Amino acid sequence: MPFTEAKEHAPGSLHEIFADPYSAFDNMTTERLLHLRVAIGELVRRPIRQDKLVLRIIHGWENGGCSPETLCHRDYRIASLDILRTIEAHINKTLECQTSCEGVAGELLGRPLTNAICSAQQAGMTVDNESRQTPSRWPSFTNGLWLYTMFKVYHRLIYGEDDPYRSIHLRLPEGEREVHEFHLEEGEFAVMKPREDAEGDSMLLLHPSQLSSVLMLLEQTC
Repeated sequence: MPFTEAKEHAPGSLHEIFADPYSAFDNMTTERLLHLRVAIGELVRRPIRQDKLVLRIIHGWENGGCSPETLCHRDYRIASLDILRTIEAHINKTLECQTSCEGVAGELLGRPLTNAICSAQQAGMTVDNESRQTPSRWPSFTNGLWLYTMFKVYHRLIYGEDDPYRSIHLRLPEGEREVHEFHLEEGEFAVMKPREDAEGDSMLLLHPSQLSSVLMLLEQTC
């Protein structure tokens, strides 16, 4: 089983700033808001200044549904909070009109899962339909562990999570990435960023229902 593809609770860049990131954002921590301001400055404000932040809106799962093929996303490059405010207004209008959010279905999980299963089958592995439909079985084939890990990230961002913070290390086809996942009173979101000196954009991941809350959080802490 290729455990090098992903590891949850792995040390990341916030471990270089905080002695214990897992308690830094807890409601019982005295300097919680200061810690949050520092973390957002590092994970969000810095890539905005460098024109390397992409907002990824994820949606399509409702009422407990979590099919890889129905998970949708749309990406927006964010060069300033003003751009984020414009996107928020557009998405809020869409939600008020009870119109589906714009986006592409299946590309985040569905298509790469199909490709990974095809590669496994070509290598002589038998992957039945139950294994395809059971995310916890995906790590049995190459590229399945990081897909399962990202499935869990998306699921937690849409359906919620009790732990306020989680740090994840991923080895994606496009390179090494860190995922910093936040589930706070102020909003639920994650930032996926290149590890160390790896190339690529940082991504702010969230469900559209969290956009207004996260924007307010960014305005208060940046």
